[in-house]
Amino acid sequence: MIIFRRPYFFKLKSLHFIVLFCFCCVCCAAQKRSKYEWLWAFTHPVAAIQVKHISKACYSIYKDDQHLKTELDSFSNGGKLDAFRHVFFMAAFAQHVKPKKLRKLGKAHEKGNYRQYLRSLKEDNELADSLGMIMDLNNNEIGFVIGSQNKKADLQNLKQTVISEIKSGKALIMKRRKDGIYLDCDGKPVVIKEIHSWYVPKCLVSSEFVYR
Repeated sequence: MIIFRRPYFFKLKSLHFIVLFCFCCVCCAAQKRSKYEWLWAFTHPVAAIQVKHISKACYSIYKDDQHLKTELDSFSNGGKLDAFRHVFFMAAFAQHVKPKKLRKLGKAHEKGNYRQYLRSLKEDNELADSLGMIMDLNNNEIGFVIGSQNKKADLQNLKQTVISEIKSGKALIMKRRKDGIYLDCDGKPVVIKEIHSWYVPKCLVSSEFVYR
């Protein structure tokens, strides 16, 4: 009787995949990623590892750079700082990972935000909403373009490029007053505490908008 055995390299390939899979599981669990991001990491293990390493470098710039708040604003949700985070991170990722894969990651993240909304879990002290999702996905796309066009730029130069693009109005932010109160498209204050819906009547505007 002839017994067919798999070549040795197939065993190595399978072992390699298992190692990558376990690594992605640990990363997602440690960073409290949603199940949708976990599934993305499972189906894109190599990209997930790249994204994890790049994220650490990006966070060090985003969290410790007071220059960002001076150049943009201090609104980490719905503001220019929020727009910077999405554009900058996706630009850095797009230097090494194809936008097609990153687009799936962005959508997975927003699905996770919607799930958090349903469970009344806040992100940056606010509940996610429909316009926030549109804003984030739009700003991700800008990041893909910047990263694809500046593949050899270091993160500091990439940061400056992103800041310039945001200040010139290329990104989207939420319309609000300088004290942080959100405004609808007619300029009236939006009382967030009185709204219990995924569809909050905020207003998306160009990132060159000046708070008053």
